[in-house]
Amino acid sequence: MTVLTDARPLDRVADFPAIPAGWAYLDTAATAQKPQVVVDAITRAYDTTYATVHRGVYQRSADMTVAYEAARAAAARFIGAASADEIVFVRGATEAINLVAASWGTTHLKAGDRILLSQLEHHSNIVPWQLLADRLGLAIDVCPLTADGRIDLDAAERMLTPAHKLVSLAHVSNVLGSILDARRAADLAHKVGAKLLLDGCQAVPRLPVDVAALGCDFYVFSAHKLYGPTGLGCLWASAETLDSMPPWQGGGAMIDRVSFARTTYAPAPARFEAGTPHIVGALGLHAAIDYVEGIGLEAIHAHEAALVVRAREALSRINSVRLFGPEDSAGIVSFAIDGVHPHDVGTILDEAHVAIRAGHHCAQPLMEALGVPATARASFGVYNGAADVDALAAGIERVTRIFG
Repeated sequence: MTVLTDARPLDRVADFPAIPAGWAYLDTAATAQKPQVVVDAITRAYDTTYATVHRGVYQRSADMTVAYEAARAAAARFIGAASADEIVFVRGATEAINLVAASWGTTHLKAGDRILLSQLEHHSNIVPWQLLADRLGLAIDVCPLTADGRIDLDAAERMLTPAHKLVSLAHVSNVLGSILDARRAADLAHKVGAKLLLDGCQAVPRLPVDVAALGCDFYVFSAHKLYGPTGLGCLWASAETLDSMPPWQGGGAMIDRVSFARTTYAPAPARFEAGTPHIVGALGLHAAIDYVEGIGLEAIHAHEAALVVRAREALSRINSVRLFGPEDSAGIVSFAIDGVHPHDVGTILDEAHVAIRAGHHCAQPLMEALGVPATARASFGVYNGAADVDALAAGIERVTRIFG
């Protein structure tokens, strides 16, 4: 078995109050646990500094507005955005994709246009486009995968035509951990005049992201995958692109002037942030970004890559285990055990204090492509170590004994 000598163990479990000793939390791809600094930032915001933002003239409101906008600036810096005004706060990546579909899509797409997705997309990167396609008369094409579970960009190149106006792909698969060659995907999309949206939910906690270097047109991610709170996410697009998009929800904060005769709207990003925002969530995201940057994404990726190697080597020695995805997946290992439903695997592992995810992972088309109804998935974070992988392997061996 490969030991963690090729990457220095991070040993960060002590930073996470919700992880007790002896519990292997291997469901980070679903949601990451929260470090104490994030919990403290959220508690402090509610406990001693809470006020609304953007409206109050009193000092505490002004201070909270500064903190809220500092979180936007941190998110912009984190992914290489040119300006904080290119970051739109939303409830999560799902809402971000729906926003792009409802605003940019309805403005820039028309009947007969085509959208290219891939077989491994999360439902959140499929269903909004299907809804839009039904409304506008669009066509959706699906790019296949390579044998090891990567988006087949050679196939995408053959499929793309000038009729394609949008390509929307996962930067990192939430099931297989496969990493997209995002720069090539952007070049292929732009060659035919299409825009590229990247779902970065699984990428931002694991890989350095620079939207300018990637060349994408939209980038979305959720705070809760990044060791931050639920209920908050980010949409990035260039200022020019955002300026071309109309509001998608109406209410307070997104307006310039309202009258019964006519309403005018605020510039981006306020135009897309109707209502009172998730103020405390933004402060929690800022703390999470600071925490991750303090460790370093290169170090996080190396650490998780070593855990993936250890897990794949351990599970590959069990004859009844089938592994999915590439050898160099980013922090995620999906597998199936012959004759055992993944839900049973998850239940038995839970008895051994090992928490994994079992099911279709909101990727039913991918399950169909893999020829299975569901998989078991172990996904790693900065709080995991070799002992967690060993507990997973021991639990799987117990599963195989129970089921013969």
